[in-house]
Amino acid sequence: MSHKEYINLAKGESAPLSAAVALVTGGSRGIGRAIALRLAQLGASVAICGRDALALAASEATLRQTGSRVFSHVSDVSQSAEVSSLVSKTDAALGPISILVNNAGIGLFGPAHEKSESDWDRVLNTNLKSVFLLSRAVAPAMIRSGAGDIINISSLAGRNAFAGGGIYCASKWGLQGLSACMAEDLREHGIRVSTICPGSVATGFSGRGAKDPSKSLSPEDVAHAVAMIVTQSSTSFVSEIQLRPVRKP
Repeated sequence: MSHKEYINLAKGESAPLSAAVALVTGGSRGIGRAIALRLAQLGASVAICGRDALALAASEATLRQTGSRVFSHVSDVSQSAEVSSLVSKTDAALGPISILVNNAGIGLFGPAHEKSESDWDRVLNTNLKSVFLLSRAVAPAMIRSGAGDIINISSLAGRNAFAGGGIYCASKWGLQGLSACMAEDLREHGIRVSTICPGSVATGFSGRGAKDPSKSLSPEDVAHAVAMIVTQSSTSFVSEIQLRPVRKP
């Protein structure tokens, strides 16, 4: 479904998230952009961040067509100072963050023993450290309000090993553990921490090769899972969603 079709579809929907402020990392393209658009269609005010200023501006323009309030900021979410700036500027522009979607991620594949220390740092800092930094930054305000959703976009690679996946799988297995422990730490404050683990998704993500769209998930499939989490009853908690294409790649 195109972005235009999604916007047209939204015209007939209610706005269950009209009081929510969502921050989606890696929101300039692919899965992050689809998630941000879906949340905006549900009425949320949406902030997005990314490293590519041009792509971020294009996504912001699309989001504004939904009629929701939008804020975008160029940020490297693996850097503590930039995360602090992003959260404070989002708060000033839209209000306290009630939905955090940690989506920013990169893929780097090949035998771990052939990779460099900088390869390790780049993947772990983007895929895992950023989740720690962002979640730590937004948790205090969520605790004060007694509610919130932190949704971490993981991967089936966080549950399955494969040749050439050493560094990437390490980042996603670590994310699974971090998310599960955060969920236990924060649930007594009314905060839900969930993971979504997609299989192969047809995006420009630097994965293990070209994907057959007919045997892949779409970014909108992941966005649908996010929407399900944030619109569930306040008394229920979907801790993990695993998504797979119907047809095996």
